[in-house]
This record gives sequence, structure tokens and C-alpha cells, in this order.
Amino acid sequence: MDPGVKFTVLSLFPEIVDAYSASSIMAKAVARGAVTYRSVNIRDFATDKHHKCDDAPYGGGAGMLMLGEPLGRALEAVGAVPKDAVAQASAETSADVQRARVVYLSPAGRIFDQALAREFSRERELILICGRYEGIDQRIIDAWVDDEVSIGDYVLSSGEVAALAVIDATYRLVDGVITAESLDEESFSDGLLEYPQYTRPEVYGTLRVPEVLLSGHHEQIRQWRLCKRVEKTLRLRPDLIRRGLEARTFNAETIALINEFESPSD
Repeated sequence: MDPGVKFTVLSLFPEIVDAYSASSIMAKAVARGAVTYRSVNIRDFATDKHHKCDDAPYGGGAGMLMLGEPLGRALEAVGAVPKDAVAQASAETSADVQRARVVYLSPAGRIFDQALAREFSRERELILICGRYEGIDQRIIDAWVDDEVSIGDYVLSSGEVAALAVIDATYRLVDGVITAESLDEESFSDGLLEYPQYTRPEVYGTLRVPEVLLSGHHEQIRQWRLCKRVEKTLRLRPDLIRRGLEARTFNAETIALINEFESPSD
């Protein structure tokens, strides 16, 4: 089996991420070898007796900053390759140097989305750096980091929480983890949100399952679901509709539904 993507997490609190990797679908994916996971405690690479990993920033300011030296030694220990070493080796040998992609979870990074999750799912290895306090020394970013990634326009106290979001969105896209059929009609798979879902009983309180879903008519069900996806996306995420139209993501049937919903009613 193709080992899929390997997740290496560098953290001051690896137990936060370890608990997730041992649960649910992630644990099953690791057990089957569809993905690989390991965590590394950055404190193990601090050389003083207190395992100090933070200090006050130069120039003053509130809070503490993660030290570059323990984090740099942790990166070396997991086999990460500095960016300048790659450029130098490529210039000397005219050959591509294989290296893991290093990602720093930061509120200042590019917004993480489904497209980036798909991109990450095709990587051989992702090394995720979990920041704490006021972040990490800029020299680590300059020397090692390929991507600064944010999971949203807000600030978390824990880079581990952001790392979990990235891992969860990424590993499920690796071949063999979840069936392709389940992924095809998910939200964001083709520029639309997912349609409403129903299960037993047919009547819950005074609310009934839509009759079309009980009809057994597959084409009518498909049309109903597409209609609901367009309606829901226009209502909740009109920005996705605009983006899809600009990128010419939608087929003629979807565009016709968008136009129908956006046309003023008589």
C-alpha cells in the first residue's frame, strides 16, 4: 500500500495531538498504513536544566517568543532540510533534493482551505510546527518554513488546535481513507455546499423527510440535491458562488439553477 502522507508534529504539548491520532478514523488510517503520524516534543531539544523554550522578544513588547535553537534542533532531528541547503545542493548537483514540506501554523499565514488540504494530501511528508506564546523566532521561518498557514481570521493560544484542523482536513483526502463517493459531494468539493441529509424516522415531531428522498427515483433525487446545494450556497456562502462563476467551475445545469434562484420572482 502507498504509505500516503506522513504527519510529523513539533509541539511543546504533543499529548494534545497524540490523543487525536489514537481515535476514530485517524487511528484506523494509521493502523492500516494509509497515513503515518509522529509527534516530537520541542522541549526535548532544549539544553538547559529547565528545558526552557521561550524568552522575551528583542525590542520589547508583551509576551514571550519561542526560542529558535531548540526548535531548529527538533527540525534537524526529524530530518527537515533547510531551504538554503536545498538551493545549494540543487545548484551543485543539478538534481532535485527531496525534502519534507514544513508548515508553521500561524494567524499571519495564508488561509487554509479545501484546495490546500488536497495539495497537502499529495505530499510525502508534512512537518507541522505548533507555535505558542507570541509565536516563533523569525529566523526559523526564514530558514526552514515553506508555508505559514492560518485556519481562520482569529488568534488561538494553541498551535496544536490549528495543526489538528489541518491534519483532519488533509488525511481524509488521502486515497483509501474515505470512499471517493463520500468525498465527491461534500461541501467545497465542486464549489457548492453539501445538500441537506435525512435519516430515520420519516417523521420527527411535525417534520417529515422530503418525499423525493423516499421515491426511489435516482434522477429526481440527484436533481433535488443539486437544487438544494445551490440554494444553500447562495444563502450561506454567496462568495463561493461568485468564485465558482469566475473560475467557470459550474456546469450548465448548475448555472441555470443559480440564475433561476437569483432572478426576481414575479
